[in-house]
Amino acid sequence: MSAHARRRKLKPVNQADRVTRSLRALEHTASTSRVLNLLAIEAESGHRPEYGQQPLFKNKLLNTALIIKHRLRNDDLYLFDEARQTATKVIIPFDRDDLKYGGQSVFVGQRGWAQMLIEACNASGNLSRDLETLEAIDALPSLDPFLLREHLRRHRIAVAGCYFTLSPADYEAMQGFVSMEISHLIELAYRDAGGLRRIHSARLVEALLAADVDERLEPLRDTLVMEGASFREGVFSWKGFLYYKWMLTKLWPMLTDVGAEISAITVTGQRDAEADQYLEGVRKRLQGGVMVERAAIMRTLKVYDDAFESLTNNGRPQQFRDFLLRAPELFLSLGERVGVISHISSFWRYRFPKGEATSVHVDEAIDIFMDFEANLSPPPNT
Repeated sequence: MSAHARRRKLKPVNQADRVTRSLRALEHTASTSRVLNLLAIEAESGHRPEYGQQPLFKNKLLNTALIIKHRLRNDDLYLFDEARQTATKVIIPFDRDDLKYGGQSVFVGQRGWAQMLIEACNASGNLSRDLETLEAIDALPSLDPFLLREHLRRHRIAVAGCYFTLSPADYEAMQGFVSMEISHLIELAYRDAGGLRRIHSARLVEALLAADVDERLEPLRDTLVMEGASFREGVFSWKGFLYYKWMLTKLWPMLTDVGAEISAITVTGQRDAEADQYLEGVRKRLQGGVMVERAAIMRTLKVYDDAFESLTNNGRPQQFRDFLLRAPELFLSLGERVGVISHISSFWRYRFPKGEATSVHVDEAIDIFMDFEANLSPPPNT
């Protein structure tokens, strides 16, 4: 196939692309759990030495792309050899100074994606490290900064901290939540340690939050009678569960506020009957869709809660062992669902700071609502 033919297969992205609202809208959007805005990160942190020393991608065009976790539609599925629900979309803007001109996009993992991306990035050198990084990102269910950073560290991919929006305060809060969450496990494991319990507690929290599973968790692995590889994958997914549980303590109240604002916001501008009909129904569909996601999230978290309680309160490790073996699969499902509602809340709050969401033009409202709705799970029986 000629280079021209391959370029023609790249899907153009413009203002009509409802999947990403529009590149114009994304131009001034912060990163969310479903969008990694590398163009905005360069604008904010490009002057920092660490940005140049440890970039996410070595190719400069790719390092100013938009990375999006995208729920696949029926007309996307033919691009892949294997069945999947979501994919990582890479968008290379045609003009980084004005995104209204659109860009070229490719899904990680679609047939011929590596060569298509090499051509879109005008890559003359070796792009293998960047392709490896994209494959690592594609393995995650969302772009949450904590999990993205930890996942890349596990793959020995060193990236500057400016690419991750997790603040030191958030990381400290996350550590405190993990410590509280596993306090029963710590008491069970170190009930005879006396005054050393606090030291052991801190070490176990550090071990769970570390990039690698090391000897500090060996007693737990022995108790659960697990092989090293299965244990490592299970612990990383367990870490993901703990991160999402912590994240949801902040997300649920925020989502309630955002839902009320979506219902109350005034849509301005002229619109036809079709737009009127869409706007009339979409807000109720969004409310229903968020409730479906929330119920699924709570069911998945209950699998973990029940298994952890069986281990710590009943002294039965088998159920928790079964959970860790299933954890990687459950983690992907949980991450996709949490990512969707997190994206809705964080994008809306970024676009409409608290107390300012009073009105929005019809064109932008439709773009935003279609993006939100497209990422929610399909209603039952559809």
